[in-house]
Amino acid sequence: MKKILMLHGINHNMFGKRDPVQYGTVTLADIDASLQALGRELGVAVDSYQTNHEGDMCLRIHQAFADGVDAVLINAGAWTHYSYGIRDALAILTCPVVELHMSNIHAREPFRHVSVFADIVKGQICGFGADSYLLALRAAVAAL
Repeated sequence: MKKILMLHGINHNMFGKRDPVQYGTVTLADIDASLQALGRELGVAVDSYQTNHEGDMCLRIHQAFADGVDAVLINAGAWTHYSYGIRDALAILTCPVVELHMSNIHAREPFRHVSVFADIVKGQICGFGADSYLLALRAAVAAL
């Protein structure tokens, strides 16, 4: 069975409480449950990881490389716009990486329009709320 790693970034543990205009009221547990259900339907195993610590995120990406995961989904939150450390960790991976965001980052503050991951990921999905996660999983499976 193919293994997909979902990486949730900084502040995502606050989904459901944080800025419901941008992120709705869905929780991280709700998102992970939806990914698990779709993963079963698509015949893949989805493992989710969330951290608020940049170094821990890099270590989890390194572990994904060592484990030979088949694809990575990442919503790095604010790290997307400035973390060259996470970008360089992602660049180590040899599997497809799909970047995703719940909000449309291109319709928000100008600093959010930039993704330092853009040139190393397979593609980006943004603006579809919690459905962005499901679209990203489908895209990753299609890329395998």
